[in-house]
Amino acid sequence: MADSASFIEFMMAASVLTFGDFTTKSGRKTPYFINTGNYKTGAQISTLGDFYADAIVKSGVTFDALYGPAYKGIPLVAAAASSLHRNYGMDVPYCFNRKEAKDHGEGGLIVGYQPKDGDTLVIVEDVVTAGTAVRETIALLGHVAQVTISALFVSVDRMERGTGARSALEELRREYGIDVYPIVTVRDIIAALPAGDERIEKMERYLAEYGATAT
Repeated sequence: MADSASFIEFMMAASVLTFGDFTTKSGRKTPYFINTGNYKTGAQISTLGDFYADAIVKSGVTFDALYGPAYKGIPLVAAAASSLHRNYGMDVPYCFNRKEAKDHGEGGLIVGYQPKDGDTLVIVEDVVTAGTAVRETIALLGHVAQVTISALFVSVDRMERGTGARSALEELRREYGIDVYPIVTVRDIIAALPAGDERIEKMERYLAEYGATAT
């Protein structure tokens, strides 16, 4: 798969990476936003799956299944699993959750592969800011089976602190033993903008306020 600049161009062309005034799930006011809900064509989701599959293969992590948190993680995990099969010959199980457990038919909370005790899962997610959504995912999966979550794959590492001075991704690694693999970082995005672009100053100010300050 191509370099980080190609992925940034891909996100911008799809209006997934946008600039302006936004509020993240954690309540932070941010000058840029990653919305994977804006992918809307077959070509886009196929290409996105290729980027994720490439990151998964390059990481070298081993796992029993891929997991995508509802809702945005659902097309991401399906696209990644499809690309792994199409491009790498890897037929890997995948699953995702319902927002509410189904109480009729087959019932249950998980769709697709049913995790079992002892499984190792990796999460396929869009972006992590403060780590709130990932913690919710870990709690949810703990009610399904005794699984290990070994890795998290995201489109962008925003390089922001979580609940303390460390980055949200570093906190997840320390608290849960999860290795995090972003396709690109916010620093890659800043580097891809033209010199002197006013968006750079806004993003630098944001990182000065919310960026991680400890390792």
